[in-house]
Parts: sequence; C-alpha cells; structure tokens
Amino acid sequence: MLARLSIRDIVLIDRLDIDFAAHLAVLTGETGAGKSILLDAFALALGGRGDQTLVRQGVEQGQVTAVFEVSPKHPARGILSANDIDIATQDELILRRVQFSDGRTRAFVNDQPVSVNVMKQLGSVLVEIHGQHDDRALVDAATHRSLLDAYGALEASAAKVTSLWEARRAAQDLADTHRAEVERAKRESDWLRHAVDELDKLRPEPGEETTLATRRTVMMQSEKVAEDLRDAYDTIAGSKSSVPEFASVIRRLERRATQAPSLVEPAVKSLDAALTALEETRLHLEAALRTADFDPAELERNEERLFALRAAARKYNVPVDDLAALARKYSDDISLIDAGEARLKVLLAAAAKAEADYRVAAEALSKSRVKAASALDKAVNAELPPLKLERAKFSTEIATDPASAGPNGIDRVEFWVQTNPGTKPGPMMKIASGGELARFLLALKVVLADRGSAPTLVFDEIDTGVGGAVADAIGMRLARLGRNVQVLAVTHAPQVAARATRHYVISKDALEKGQRVATRVIEVAEDRRREEIARMLAGAEITAEARAAAERLIKAAS
Repeated sequence: MLARLSIRDIVLIDRLDIDFAAHLAVLTGETGAGKSILLDAFALALGGRGDQTLVRQGVEQGQVTAVFEVSPKHPARGILSANDIDIATQDELILRRVQFSDGRTRAFVNDQPVSVNVMKQLGSVLVEIHGQHDDRALVDAATHRSLLDAYGALEASAAKVTSLWEARRAAQDLADTHRAEVERAKRESDWLRHAVDELDKLRPEPGEETTLATRRTVMMQSEKVAEDLRDAYDTIAGSKSSVPEFASVIRRLERRATQAPSLVEPAVKSLDAALTALEETRLHLEAALRTADFDPAELERNEERLFALRAAARKYNVPVDDLAALARKYSDDISLIDAGEARLKVLLAAAAKAEADYRVAAEALSKSRVKAASALDKAVNAELPPLKLERAKFSTEIATDPASAGPNGIDRVEFWVQTNPGTKPGPMMKIASGGELARFLLALKVVLADRGSAPTLVFDEIDTGVGGAVADAIGMRLARLGRNVQVLAVTHAPQVAARATRHYVISKDALEKGQRVATRVIEVAEDRRREEIARMLAGAEITAEARAAAERLIKAAS
C-alpha cells in the first residue's frame, strides 16, 4: 500500500508530505483547492506522462516521491528482479520522479535510475486510479479476462493453459523444423547420393593435401640432388673412401701409445672423432639416397591423387581439408532421408498430443470461465440498485473461438453493460456515461475486493452528480472495499467522507502577502473533520444544523 507521498515544487505545491494508512481515506476541499494537482503529481510518480507545466513557476525542477509497503509475494518484486533493482528494506519500495522545467524527466526506484517504462510497470501493479473519465483501468479486454480468472480462482488453470501453449508451440516448432530438413534432403536426394558415392571412393583425409604436396615437391627436386648425394656417398663409403686408411693409422698409433702416450693419445682421440663423424655422415647420406630413390610411377600417382582432391574441393566449394567433414555431412543427410520419416512421425505425434493437451485444458478453462462469469454477473448486479443503477444490467461477455487460441486460452472476455431496459448492451467503456462508469466500476471492485486488484485504489470524484442515498451507498461500498485494500477517494459527498477512517483536507493558502498561493493538505482530527463535513453539507456558511447533520453522518457511519 501507499505509505507516504512527498511532493516538491509541483504547480501550486511547494512542499507537501502526506502519510497514509490502510482502509478508506478521503481527500476533500473546495473546488480549485488543488485536488487534481495532487492526483497529477501522484500519477507522475507512477510513470505517467511528464509535462513541463507541472513545475512550479520560478524553479528549475519539481519531484514526487511515493513510498510503498509491498508484501514478499507482491508482483512488483518480480519486476524489480527482472530489472536488477534491490529493495533496500524488507517491505519498502520508493518511486521518485523528477520533472525538469525544460520537459525532461528522470525516474528512480530505490534511488536507482530506471526507465519510465519500468516505473510505469511498477505503478500499474501498485495502484489503480479510477474516475469518471478513467482511461487507465479496464480498457483492455485482457484485463477483463484476468479479473474474471481472479474472481473464479482460475489463476492456476490459466497458468497451466499458458504452459501447455508454450509446450505445444515448442513441439510444433520442432516438428516443423525436422519436416523442413527432411523435405530439403529429399529435394537434394539424387545429388547427395552421387556426392556421397564420389567422396566415398575418394576417401579424403584431413591434412592429406599438405602431405601429398610436400612429397611431390621432394620427388620433383630429388633428381637434381641425387647424383651429388651418390658422389658424396662414394667419397665417404665407396672404393675411394679414406676410412680404411684412417682405421689402419689409428691401430698403428694405438700400438705405440704405451711408448709415448702424451704424443699419441691426442691424435688417436681426434682420429676416433673423425671416424665417428664420417659414420654419421654415411648414415645421413644413405637415408637421403633412399628418399631420393623413388619410382617415377609414384610421382604420377601422387600428382593424380593431389589433383583429384583439389578438383573435388573446387566442385564442392570447400577447402581440401574439409572434404572429409563434408562427406560425413552428406552421409548424415542421406541418413536423415532414410530415417527422417520415422523421426518425423514421432515428432508429429508429440505435437498432436501437445495440441490435444492444450485444447482439453483450454476448453476446461473456458467452461470454468462461463461458470465464474455467471457468478460474477450475479454479484455485480446485486450491487447496482443501491448505486442508482437499478435499471442497468452488467454482463460478462465471453467469445469462445478455438481458431483464435493463444497463451490465455480460447476466450475473449469483455465486460458489457445495459444502462436501461430496451437499449442495446455493449462494452462498458463505450456504453456507460462518466458517472455510470464510475459506479459500475465501484460495484465491480467491491465484488473483486480481495482478488484481481492492486493494493491501492484511487477513486477520483466518482460520486459526482449523485447525493443522498446513492452517495451513502457509494460510501458504504468504498468502506467495504477498504477492508481488503487501501482506498483513497477524492470526494465532494459528505456521506462518503463520513465513512472514512482517515480524512485529509486540501486547501489553497495565500503566501508572501498575497503574491503567491500554495496548496496544503492536512489530516484532520475528529472536531475538524466534523467541521469539514458540515462545510460539505452547508457550503460557505456553516450552520448549527449542518454541524448536527455532520455529527449524525459520522455516528451512523461508525
């Protein structure tokens, strides 16, 4: 509920702080005192449209702060969570809107900057403002459907229908996607089978192009170096080799080593190292000769393979190294053709079941809505006679169309009224006049007091044009409504004011020697309250009879 409203520099309001509580609170005051300004400021804090004319003359900005107490399960918390906004305390939510004189506005939730759209979302679940020319509540038929579901305790069934709709859509999307894949594969079937046969015969392997190209380069260059490699090998290991002479020299020197070791051993060591290096050279030359020694037919086979791979890569427009993966993909496509029909049947069966489950739940919800609508109509119509709408009739029109199924079921729900016998019924927002609409709305809200309602309801002069018993009936119903939700009513009816648990008087006071006026709002105690109700009864001159009548109204209400 709304706990506190603070307004700074908005039109005639320079500084205003109002504390609110539960149940019914009324705001009264003479015409022109500033009641509409107060509501415009409140609407600004709820995400309403900003206007530079709201800023008090002579200042650069005005601001409105609304503090709400929200329960742990209030839907506002879901909006906060979705927008990464923390609640500073367990149950306090602060909406603040700054209006600049150049037309700009800024919005804050718990001192975190937010978009006006986020503020508007929060405002819509925290407060409903209703009046004779209301354009915020009950306009959208989707609101009527949710209100009917709330009245009939059908929220769980409606949520189940929504869940089944999503499951149905997911199952159908999966089947449609698979069907498209199968159909695509079928269209390309002959070409795919030819491609798979060709690639299977080719059997490309990743990295094969690089290996073949390297081997081809080696073979093409080997002819040029093979002769030099053979000459080098003959020098090291052939008939002209000096290795046997080196070995003989080493043996002779080793026999002399005992006679003059210091002279012989260094030479022997060096000769041994030379022989070892020559042996390693021989091994390298042998390996090189084996590599260079190739069959010309191998080069031809190598080139044919390389050219075949590259031709296939050009044909299928992929790198050579991707041919193997492409072959697997084409094989999978053929498998999809072969096995896809069976899989498609399974998916279509699942989609059909999801559709059937949704239809059963939606039809059951529709029947429950019809039953709930009958009870709602009866309850609302019972509230109409005391509100001087005894000749009117309220009805909940349900248009059921399975072809227009959606996440909310197969029903379109709209509240209709017939204001007089013999007239044509129609949508409440179009048929009812301003005063009638407000009273229809009040009757509906009383019936829905503990269901489908924001925690704070604001009624703006819904008693205009009525008096006496009708005004008293309106006051009674506002008080009843206030037992379940917080109700704020701007009223001119003393019968309504007498039933409030808290009474605020709006006045316009002169400041600065008459140079400027400011709107003030004060909560009045019992004596001052009786005086205000007497003013509402008598007008400018309050008489003893008016005070007595006010006293009787207050006692009767209590």
